Amino acid sequence: MTRITGVRVHDVRFPTAAAGDGSDAVNRGDYSATYVELATDGPLTGAGFTFTNGRGNELTCAAVRALAHHVEGRPLADLWADPVGFARSLSADVQLRWLGPEKGVIHLATGAVVNAVWDLHAKEAGKPLWQLLADLPTGKLVGCVDFRHITDALTPADAAAILDRGRDGLDARRAELERDGLPSYTTSVGWLGYPDDKVRELARSAYADGWRAMKMKVGGEPADDLRRARIIRAEIGPDALLMMDANQVWEVDEAIARTAALAEADPYWIEEPTHPDDVLGHARIQRAVAPIRVVTGEVAANRVIVKQLLQAGAVRVVQIDACRVGGIPEVLAELLLAAKYGVPVCPHAGGVGLCELVQHLFAFDYLRVGTSLDGRMVEYVDHLHEHFTDPVRTRGGRYVLPREPGYSATMRPASVAEFRFPDGPVWARSGKPG
Repeated sequence: MTRITGVRVHDVRFPTAAAGDGSDAVNRGDYSATYVELATDGPLTGAGFTFTNGRGNELTCAAVRALAHHVEGRPLADLWADPVGFARSLSADVQLRWLGPEKGVIHLATGAVVNAVWDLHAKEAGKPLWQLLADLPTGKLVGCVDFRHITDALTPADAAAILDRGRDGLDARRAELERDGLPSYTTSVGWLGYPDDKVRELARSAYADGWRAMKMKVGGEPADDLRRARIIRAEIGPDALLMMDANQVWEVDEAIARTAALAEADPYWIEEPTHPDDVLGHARIQRAVAPIRVVTGEVAANRVIVKQLLQAGAVRVVQIDACRVGGIPEVLAELLLAAKYGVPVCPHAGGVGLCELVQHLFAFDYLRVGTSLDGRMVEYVDHLHEHFTDPVRTRGGRYVLPREPGYSATMRPASVAEFRFPDGPVWARSGKPG
């Protein structure tokens, strides 16, 4: 029986800000990870992380250490017998809960630890995480879902019905993903800090490589946003999808006006047009800008915000983030909520390792929950994959279905050592404070 014997946490930061990678209307950080390793009494090590944007990563690392006693010394089988109870032991820690609840640094740390436990589950089972989840019987899957505070929108019976339907045609959908890969879109072409010539070249190159859906950042000067949108649209033609992401920078009325001004570029969606917790604001924007879709969820603090967005008709696409919320039990709740309301899920990725994680969530969603690819895509960003032992692979603008056991979360030891903050060689040489 595998037992978790210790928790190691690493502050890993990559100097991405200098090149403008990841730049948008509000972010200019260094992509970073609070990276967690679960040591065991056997040959396996669980790996998980949460994504941050540089300074402050030390806070999330400290929060993981504060939560570590909930997992140290525990048999993996006990955690697998009650995955929701285990996740709640972190998110509802009787003293640390006051720092949330279920939001912020504590919830990010919870996600990192829970992700590592699920990576260990999948490794022990000898399956990639998507397959571990897809193969589970409905009863066990329902037992992995955190329904607390969402039963007014999704009950265990609702979830069971959705998951039972997902068994029909499962083998055919799996064969489809193995053959064709996962439909995706790229954000690598349109960071706000890139000059026009770079945007033009990246859009042209991405189209040549098979991408037919691309995303750009907006929220700068209106004339600059429109000019860059025209550049990308000219390169990709009228039939490819062009998404726009304002990263929360606008007021509600401003979002409506700015989206209207960009309509000539035929945006498929406008993402995070205002504050991520403003459910009613998103609903008003969606009514005003339709048929352009409003999209949000990458920084939704928890499943309750996602529930409210759906109840209010505030989004026509739900994003999920593998690290923002408290791990798999909460992600499963969000996927099932979206299915209950008939809204497709397009996971948020990018950052450090988010692509590696969300490919598993997207595959499971299609196989057992959504059962249709209509409107479904997973985000792709071409940064930092080389630091993982099982990095994402793409072909013709699609993810290739991962096959290695686990959650694809394991970082290369050499990368952890080189980019560890503040004493890794990269940071020691630069003298940069982070």
